[in-house]
Amino acid sequence: MWQDVKLLNMVANTLFAVLLLLLLASGVWWVVQRPMFTLKVIQIESAEQQELRHVNALTIRDGALPRIKGNFFTTNLDAVRGAFEAVPWVRKASVQREWPNKLIVTLEEHTALGTWGEQGRLLSVKGDVFTANLAEAEEDADLVEFDGPDGSEKEVLARYADLKAWFSKISLAPESLQYSNRYAWSLKLNNGMRVELGREQTSTTLKERVDRLLTVYPQLVASLQESIESVDMRYPNGLALKSSHSNLGLKGKRKPSVAMQDNTL
Repeated sequence: MWQDVKLLNMVANTLFAVLLLLLLASGVWWVVQRPMFTLKVIQIESAEQQELRHVNALTIRDGALPRIKGNFFTTNLDAVRGAFEAVPWVRKASVQREWPNKLIVTLEEHTALGTWGEQGRLLSVKGDVFTANLAEAEEDADLVEFDGPDGSEKEVLARYADLKAWFSKISLAPESLQYSNRYAWSLKLNNGMRVELGREQTSTTLKERVDRLLTVYPQLVASLQESIESVDMRYPNGLALKSSHSNLGLKGKRKPSVAMQDNTL
């Protein structure tokens, strides 16, 4: 081996290259650890070019900053993004570096549309379920009550938009919407009337049932002369309703029916 000049040169060159790489790595590590690269500024921006309503310096200081590790070079941007997305009201965060010691974090906030279920959670206008201060959400708008199986949030939101448009024709709007585990729909309108719509047999089932109610609703209100508590639209050719005797001063309830059948959905 010692007489093989080519092999000796190869070994020497390899050792020299390894030494050079080690020196280079050590130099880079030394530079990276310089104080000038310690993160000094984290700039928060709104993704929607408007002032953030619920995310503030206090929530960021308490919820995100303690989870940020490293400096300009070594901090993990995915970890930083996750830290900010764990802050209440933050829907999405994006992070980028700015030389030499700054991070720019762009935040998108949730906009609450209503509550979801009975666990104090909120449903956003984009169909995301999140947890935040309910009182803050109530300051922004009147919250609709939503409920449904896990994973049905976007379907419920889409149905709410449909129902809101349909009932606007009689100047009413849903204030609660439930989608049961048996895939049946029911809602409460802002006049206090509950409407049972049942399951969707076809893509037009709910629309047909709502249209049928809208057609007879003015006549029902005019003829009953009393508030309608609930309407059951699960009958193919009619409906069933319950109304109060408030105008008669009675405590009881009666339940007149129209074309009732025993094949409710």
